[in-house]
Amino acid sequence: MSHPNFVLLYVKNPTDSAAFYAALLGAPVIEASPTFAMLKLDSGVMLGLWASSGVEPAATAPGGCELAIAVANDEAVQAHLEAWQLAGARLLQPPTLMDFGYTFTVADPDGHRLRVFAPRRA
Repeated sequence: MSHPNFVLLYVKNPTDSAAFYAALLGAPVIEASPTFAMLKLDSGVMLGLWASSGVEPAATAPGGCELAIAVANDEAVQAHLEAWQLAGARLLQPPTLMDFGYTFTVADPDGHRLRVFAPRRA
């Protein structure tokens, strides 16, 4: 059975978004053009950044998506927050304890949400 191995986000400016995600995730940009950029994540998943103006069929909006990253512990959550804020991520939710674990949420330049969390073990 096949499983998804690409995530595509519709963005206003693929070049700017690629620079943002490369700095945030430490992932290399492996393809870049004025309308599309792709990064290869350590997990093997490819992150595509597609200019929303050229998506066929037309996309309804940039934003409205959330990427989540599980980390080992609360200290790793805090370390990610500090690094990501230095990289220019806009804080949407400060670090907080929720039912699934300790988490924070930031936004990329197009409003896509990125969540880092340390899962609570039962």
